[in-house]
Amino acid sequence: MTWSSSPITVCGGVIADIDGNSPIPWIHHSKNLQHHKGEETYGNFMGKATSTPLFFRSKLVCFSLLYLFTSLFLALYTSLSQTKCLFRTSPFDPIQAPLFSYPSTYGEHKYAIPTHRTSCSSPVYFSDYWMVLKEIQNLCKNFSWSPSALRYLQGKAETFAGNLSTQERFPYFVHYNESTEIPCGFLKKFPISDSDRRAMENCEGVVVVSAIFNDHDKIRQPRGLGSKTLDNICFFLFIDDVTLKGFDYHRLIPRKSKNFKIGVWRVVKVLSKELYENPAMNGVIPKYLVHRLFPNSKFSIWIDAKLQLVVDPFLLIHSLLVSENADMAISKHPYYVHTMEEAMATARWQKWRDVDGLKRQMEAYCENGLLPWTPSKLPYPSDVPDSALILRKHGLRSNLFSCLLFNELEAFNPRDQLAFAYVRDLMSPRLKLNMFEVEVFEQIVVEYRHNIKPEGGATESLVGSKAPKTRNTKRASPDLLYVNGSCCSKCQKYLLEMWGES
Repeated sequence: MTWSSSPITVCGGVIADIDGNSPIPWIHHSKNLQHHKGEETYGNFMGKATSTPLFFRSKLVCFSLLYLFTSLFLALYTSLSQTKCLFRTSPFDPIQAPLFSYPSTYGEHKYAIPTHRTSCSSPVYFSDYWMVLKEIQNLCKNFSWSPSALRYLQGKAETFAGNLSTQERFPYFVHYNESTEIPCGFLKKFPISDSDRRAMENCEGVVVVSAIFNDHDKIRQPRGLGSKTLDNICFFLFIDDVTLKGFDYHRLIPRKSKNFKIGVWRVVKVLSKELYENPAMNGVIPKYLVHRLFPNSKFSIWIDAKLQLVVDPFLLIHSLLVSENADMAISKHPYYVHTMEEAMATARWQKWRDVDGLKRQMEAYCENGLLPWTPSKLPYPSDVPDSALILRKHGLRSNLFSCLLFNELEAFNPRDQLAFAYVRDLMSPRLKLNMFEVEVFEQIVVEYRHNIKPEGGATESLVGSKAPKTRNTKRASPDLLYVNGSCCSKCQKYLLEMWGES
């Protein structure tokens, strides 16, 4: 046999001649090479040599495979990474043990809403957990600002906040006289047990608050908590009797017990029939009047029950509030910038069925000075928040904002995004607000769908009889731009400016 000219080594340990002839297995024991009967054999390796698969006999194939697997790994890492918008400078000691064991029938992690954002324009940097823990503990001990600087209106009324008219509410937006008493709910007793009330008053540092009324959501445990977090943060969940029966049906809670606890959450039962007929309106009491329910707390986090927190509360408060020197931190809305856009979506998707009431609300706001968002409103980057997660430093400005907003919710409806910019822009002193990016929101919580229908016999028995009935849609009378077919409504200036036609 005649050997071809210079051999070329390729991946797989194979050599091939430059003329493209069949590759020859590379054998280091070349001294064993023998010629027998005119044929080349491999001595002791006769009959044992195996040919290399064709798949690995080309440089191009090898490099292509390397590129393919590298690309797949990077794509998988990017899509699954939980730190696209969050960066911790050092690890901390997380709680490893499960916080609560749910029965398999409950499905607390069903129907998570996927996120599709792949970029991050505004990452959040977290400091060391132990440093943050010590700093916030010191802030709480040396609390320099005084929440008690705001005095509250006392008395009794037929509704929880007195159901004040627009003319009665508006003068309270400017507050520089400390002797002025601000209407801020609690004109009726908040119906909870004395033991729960004492526990709330004893929460003196940071509190995390949520609520489930009318069995609208599932209770979920936070993730990513540091080893000292539960020793320093209170977790409270407010529920009504409908939700309690759902918990009892799934055996989450002993119904005869006086003090309920599910995982990290202390569960507070509210006798909601003594408050508002609408369960959503009862839910905004702990959402916006948290500073009154927990009068000795210094910081708070409100989290809708449809969310699961996946970052330690200390890290969030430090990064989004303390480091930003903000009174309040809240996410921007993923789609809307103008209040009127949210109002139109609320009517379109029947989030509030009294469309005529929505129209009256928007006209009242336009008449009293609400304007669409423009760059002149900076540093506020939007008029519409995603209010499912709210972080607060309890002080005069944040407490005043919460009181004024709650009064608007009682006057019109519990859709808090509609009154948000109206109160924020017109109140004085001005609120120091950190409206962070949507992709940050999607990295610090997991969002789930609401309960579509009641689960369990105990809850289903309430449907049709005792459960609050949903009203039919009440259509609006003349539209927001024209009144009785002629120009102009109170929101014409707002709409023309929003559309860029003014």
